[in-house]
Amino acid sequence: MIELQNLNKIYNAGLANQVNAIQNVNLTIQKKDFVVIVGANGSGKSTLLNLISGNVLPSSGKIFIDESDVTRLPDFKRSKAIARVFQNPFSGTAADLSILDNFRLAALRTQSKTLKIGVNQNFKNKVAKQVAQLGMGLEDKLDQQMGSLSGGQRQALTLLMAVMDDLKILLLDEPTAALDPRSAQVVMQLANQLTQQFKLCTILITHNLKEAFTQGNRIIQMTEGKIIKDLDINLKNKLTQNEIFNWFS
Repeated sequence: MIELQNLNKIYNAGLANQVNAIQNVNLTIQKKDFVVIVGANGSGKSTLLNLISGNVLPSSGKIFIDESDVTRLPDFKRSKAIARVFQNPFSGTAADLSILDNFRLAALRTQSKTLKIGVNQNFKNKVAKQVAQLGMGLEDKLDQQMGSLSGGQRQALTLLMAVMDDLKILLLDEPTAALDPRSAQVVMQLANQLTQQFKLCTILITHNLKEAFTQGNRIIQMTEGKIIKDLDINLKNKLTQNEIFNWFS
């Protein structure tokens, strides 16, 4: 699904303030893998997601998605396959539009500019059915402005909107960092459900010790732009919370 070959990202190359953000990373992630990436600030986690999503391009190395070389493709040319949920719950939605209109925008994200998706009754019923699975009662409030919702509600809806199309890769960039514990639990349960339901390749960056310990079937530790640990589910299950806590040091 995702293959990174000898990937490097250098900022300010040749200058005194040169930063080797990603250093010779080789990584393969399969369909239905839920990979948790941890590490201290500046370890290269977010840069790695930026490279996979196409927000930044690598200095050297290759990026393959479904065996297709996407190394030099910008983010908008990868958007059909990749969706990203950010730390700020307000980043993935349009506050002034209704829940329904936000879903319409999400449905148009990967469509041709000549195509239009109207908000007809069939579309409204489809959205209501998706939203109902959250158990938040929002399926009866589809005309409510997105900006009036809580951060947890918006983040959960952002996840649902991400799977409006034929999504393959879900990137979660500290999606619960700004949420209360209950909302964080709902969002992570939904992420697991969607990963399994749509057979997604999911990557989670987190500083949350509980999430690092309980989420995913694989855990990766990064330091100074390098992958220094990559543990499958069997080895991950043998970790203690104290061991993972030390990884953040």
